[in-house]
Amino acid sequence: MSEKKKLTYISLTGDESINEEYELALAKIESELGQHHPMFIGNQNVFSTNEFMVQSPIDRDVVIGFFQKADEEHAHLAISEAKKSFSDWSQTNWKDRTRIIQMTAGVLDQEKFLLSALITFEAGKNRFEALAEVGESIAMIRYYCDIYQQNNGYITRMAGDSPNEQNMSVMKPHGVWAIISPFNFPIALAAGMVSAALLTGNTVVFKPTSKASLAGLRLYSAFLKSGVPVGAINVLTGPGEPFGEVVVAHPDVDGIAFTGSRAVGMWLQRQFITKQPYPKPIISEMGSKNPAIVTAHADLDKAVEGVIKGAFNYGGQKCSATSRVYVHEAVAPQFLEKLRVKIKDLTIGDPRQKEVFMGPIIDYNALTVFKKSVELCEREGGLIITGGEVLTGGLYTKGHYVRPTVVAGLPRGHRLFKDELFVPFITIDTFTSLEEALAEANATEFGLTAGIFSEKSEEVERFFTTIQFGVCYSNRRGGATTGAWPGNQSFGGWKGSGSTGKGVGGPYYLQLYQKEQSQSRL
Repeated sequence: MSEKKKLTYISLTGDESINEEYELALAKIESELGQHHPMFIGNQNVFSTNEFMVQSPIDRDVVIGFFQKADEEHAHLAISEAKKSFSDWSQTNWKDRTRIIQMTAGVLDQEKFLLSALITFEAGKNRFEALAEVGESIAMIRYYCDIYQQNNGYITRMAGDSPNEQNMSVMKPHGVWAIISPFNFPIALAAGMVSAALLTGNTVVFKPTSKASLAGLRLYSAFLKSGVPVGAINVLTGPGEPFGEVVVAHPDVDGIAFTGSRAVGMWLQRQFITKQPYPKPIISEMGSKNPAIVTAHADLDKAVEGVIKGAFNYGGQKCSATSRVYVHEAVAPQFLEKLRVKIKDLTIGDPRQKEVFMGPIIDYNALTVFKKSVELCEREGGLIITGGEVLTGGLYTKGHYVRPTVVAGLPRGHRLFKDELFVPFITIDTFTSLEEALAEANATEFGLTAGIFSEKSEEVERFFTTIQFGVCYSNRRGGATTGAWPGNQSFGGWKGSGSTGKGVGGPYYLQLYQKEQSQSRL
């Protein structure tokens, strides 16, 4: 069985063989929690004067560990180390770099159960989603290595004006990249950015999210085990502000890769443009407000399953999560009733338990967003179809657990149709024509993922022709707007959802970390 078949979410939910290994990994990870962890700059294990504690979102009594708060000096030191290492790493033969990065995928494969158990503890994902994330990381790295090899390391012979002229196009690394990763895919999104930068010959200063610092350190370790030299990758932990302030202005930072909120992504973009001496690349993958359209010709059972999985897998804490649903008025009553019944059957609780569909949302800030969204809906005339509750009692008191929520009856243009919430909360609207639904779906500054459910091919084709989003699906039972896989669906946003127009896990992504040099020899 291929790696993809083993480690995607859909295949894992039907594979009983993974449970014993995952349970053993949970026990091992739990026995290792609560330690004090350094940062890694060059060949130094670095401790700062300040630490911060990370608690599990599952249960705040479970301490993941104690991590260092990097300050401006640490950021400067890490950039310096990456700069020193750039010459050797960039001049390493591209085939050798490829072999090393391929080995990182092998390390992740060997450690997949331990990493998945860590993701559950640190990010609150259920076992199947955590394992699928590690599987995606492995597939991502291998795909990038395959693409790099297929393109001969991006070294291309060009035409010449004379028989003696030899012209080449050579893609070369920019230099030092600052890489900033989010909590919701603490291994996969970080692995994608870091591996792409290193594979193409850049060096890296990596700052994982503070909410999942240990996952970031484990990923760093995997790159070292595979043969990436110290200094070529450095890792800092701690809050984003001092790190961000340094990297946007430091003249030795040659690029920034960021995945996270639109607010932070736009701040980085504006500051990097303003404070650097000349234009430098920034890769920002930001949030979205993702629509799904359910037409009168939809298979409603398929649509209900796709919307539930798209909206509520990992508690809606995905930039691709379904958050707006437009339903044809002729089928809206049946759709909403089927949706309500199915959602009430979902199990919310400790994601370490096999039967749990949805675990906690990540922190108190997320809980506040959820509660305020419910209150705003009720205050401004909306109808709560299902959910809207904060769960209490037992384990629920030690984390932030809420019921998946569906609301309707809000006026078009309401902020709950427009603001990214990043919690398990979807708004419903009805329509009378597909053109109307498409216009509403496109009425947003975001543009990451979108989906349609229709058994009528003309409607599906009209959707793909008209929708203004970067990742688009039709009739996707496994997730109305979610589920991109490296090499299958490039994952990148339009408008306010991304800065490059080229998707993660796609054929053009590696080129974002390189610049072209034309070489002519006579």
